[in-house]
Order: sequence, then C-alpha cells, then structure tokens
Amino acid sequence: MPKSDAPAWSFLTNHARVLLCIAQDPGIRLRDVGSALGITERAAHRIVVELANDGYITRKRVGRRNSYTIHTHLPLPDTPDREQKVGDLVALLAS
Repeated sequence: MPKSDAPAWSFLTNHARVLLCIAQDPGIRLRDVGSALGITERAAHRIVVELANDGYITRKRVGRRNSYTIHTHLPLPDTPDREQKVGDLVALLAS
C-alpha cells in the first residue's frame, strides 16, 4: 500500500494512545495529549478519568499540574487469558 493511501483507522484505541502519551511524559497536560492525538482536550480528560476510575492510572497534583502513574501490573482489559499486563503493552509500544 503506498504511503499516500494510509488507512483512516488505527490499531490502537484512544485509551491506549493516551496511556502511551502518559508513559512518555507523566506530567503531560491534557491539552497536549489532545493535540498529539488529534482529539479534543475534553475527550482526553474523559479518557484519563475512565483510566483512573478503572485503576489503570493514578493522578497526583503537583503544584498547578497533574502527574500520572501507570499501574503496569494490571492486566489488559480485553485479553481473554488476562496474562498480558499494561506494562507489557507500554514497553512494546514505547520502545
């Protein structure tokens, strides 16, 4: 497939892409996450809230900003055998 005919879809969900942004910069602003991924700041905020509510990340206030911690020991939510961990995905895609 020629590069000019790149597909309009992605293998990764926005949740995984937000998680990777956080892995690369734990102090990233949601505005910058949205910019990097081509989504709105509001969508980035919703995804971060969902990831936090489900225990995949924790937010800590540092001054006027947030710092995020990824809980890499947790299993990926969509794997049938639940042996693959969030840290495995981050390590694979962030390298």
